[in-house]
Parts: sequence; structure tokens; C-alpha cells
Amino acid sequence: MRLSGKVAVVTGAASGIGRASALAFAAEGAKVVAVDRDVAGLAETAAAIGEIGGTALAHPADIAVEAEVARYIELAQETFGGLDIVYANAGISGGLTPLLEQSVELWSEVLRVNLIGPFLAIKHAAPVMAAKGRGSIVLTASVAGLRASAGGSPYAASKAGVISLAQTAANSLSGTGVRVNAICPGLIETGMTKPMFDHARAKGSQGKIGQLNPLKRAGIPEEIAAMALFLASDEASYVNGQAFAVDGGLSSTHPFTVPWR
Repeated sequence: MRLSGKVAVVTGAASGIGRASALAFAAEGAKVVAVDRDVAGLAETAAAIGEIGGTALAHPADIAVEAEVARYIELAQETFGGLDIVYANAGISGGLTPLLEQSVELWSEVLRVNLIGPFLAIKHAAPVMAAKGRGSIVLTASVAGLRASAGGSPYAASKAGVISLAQTAANSLSGTGVRVNAICPGLIETGMTKPMFDHARAKGSQGKIGQLNPLKRAGIPEEIAAMALFLASDEASYVNGQAFAVDGGLSSTHPFTVPWR
């Protein structure tokens, strides 16, 4: 019960990493406000939390609209009496359109959701947490924000921004007791990456999924949720302003081939 008595908000909670994290938080004692645009998926997440004896409120919202962000922060306090944790996880991929064919509209939407959304979460959550002298804000970045070739240009740029946001926000909140950290997932099978996994399976090349990382496999949402749970908990009380790659070792090296294999 590492989060016993705590109130957490998880965005992007209708599926994938967000759902796994909402379940993990609830299993460890937190009361969870689950936020997403997918109403049906949110209902499934809330039901799953109920099945394990947890407490959840499903709240549909666009995480990059300031009034809606302010509202989910208010709801956490009104419904559960406080706010201790925000996991700003929601994001979109933006697809793989070649760089020179990308539109300003595509870039604007990816940056709006992936970068402005987490900024707004910090803007509205941090004052509530600072008033109590403690709190944990976790952001989902990506290994695409560390190096090229792990996502499209708008996605990679947005996630590099999230890494910087974790660093700059942690310093901007110096002395408040509010911690801000980021997670950089590698290849994880979620709704966002499902088309790639389905394509590989259809071709019979699923054995090659994750072949570039030392573990030679893709990850699962629960492995990212485990890192989110640690960062949200008091076990990470001295961890601040950091970005953690959870990628099977992908970002530990440059791409290479082994000619004798």
C-alpha cells in the first residue's frame, strides 16, 4: 500500500500505459481520477479498478484545454479531498508522415497534446501540492525525445520538450516540495503502437519486434506503470528533475550489427 491515503490523477487512462498505471496506483491504495477523451475506455478502467477493490472516478476531458485541466484538478480535491500525484501520461503519435510533407496543423496538434497538456497539468496541480509542501508529478516522455528514429519528427520534438519540461519545472518549483520527473518508454505495445505490432504479426516477423534493444523484446504497459508507481511514491522522495528510460536498453547504445552472427 505504497500510496495509501493518497489521491492521484492519471491522464490517458482509458488504455495502455495510462490504464496500467491507474490500476497500479489503485492497487497500492490511491484514490484515482482517471482522465481521457475515450469515454468507453475510461469506464472500463474504472470498472477494472473497482474489481480489485480500488476507488476511481472516470472523468472525460481534453488534457490540452486549460479549463478542462483546471476542472480535473478541482474534481480530485472535491471528490477525494486532496491531490498528491499527477501522472500526465496522455499523448498522441502524430503518425509517420515524411518530414517535408508534414503540415503546421500536424505539428500544432502533436505539440498541443504532448507538450502543452503536461505543462497545464503542472500549472494547475503544482500550486495545490505546494500548499501542502509535497507532491509528485510524473510526465510521459519517450526514448524518441532522446535520439532520432524512435518516432516521427513532431512526436520526437514534443517528447524532447517533455524531458526539458520535467527539468525546468523541477527547478521552477524549487523549495515547494513538489517533484517533477519524466519516464521515457521504449517500444511498448499500446493502442498507439498496435498498428505496427499488427503489421509485424501479419507478415510473420513478430520475432523481430524489439530486436534492437539488449532484451530483444518489446515492453508491456505494466513495466512503465511500475516506474510511474515508484516515482509517484515516497520511495522516490529524493528523485527530482530526471528522465528515466524504460526501454530494454535501447538508448544505452548506438545502432549496430554483429557480422559474425
